[in-house]
Amino acid sequence: MNCPTCGAPLRLPEGRDSLPCDYCGAVYLPEVNEDGVRLLGEASTTPCPVCKIPLEHASIQHQRLLYCTRCRGNLIPMAVFVSLIQELRARSGGAAAPPHPPDAGELRRTLHCPKCGRDMQTHYYAGGGNVIMEDCERCELNWLDAGKLMSIAHTPGHSMSEYSGSWLEEDRG
Repeated sequence: MNCPTCGAPLRLPEGRDSLPCDYCGAVYLPEVNEDGVRLLGEASTTPCPVCKIPLEHASIQHQRLLYCTRCRGNLIPMAVFVSLIQELRARSGGAAAPPHPPDAGELRRTLHCPKCGRDMQTHYYAGGGNVIMEDCERCELNWLDAGKLMSIAHTPGHSMSEYSGSWLEEDRG
């Protein structure tokens, strides 16, 4: 990506969601897309666990993550995930409509960790949003398909033990 002011190449510093120009000193902050993601103009070497294309460096609410431009999924370090959810909930201004039960068929999906190649664990997210997600505890990464991050962010947090619906127990079998 080049500087919109002078045309010089921009660099992406580690941990930042803006791109400074070393030549003219301008700082470029990419626009937020329809998913609330700022694409930072640099592909990673990490492949999407769904599409297998390189994930893009991106940010949401100044938190860095990797984003798939094809399937719109998010690969989020576990250390970033909790603070990102808290930030998104604080900015959302309240819960949206109650989420619908997730498709239990998603529990049978197997994705491979894009970092270590091992099977990721597929499970219900226990903090609200009726979302099924994948994670790799070894690499400390979470994968959320398109829309799932915002589904979590727009529902109040709670634990899975608070569910009274039978769909949770039925779908595990």
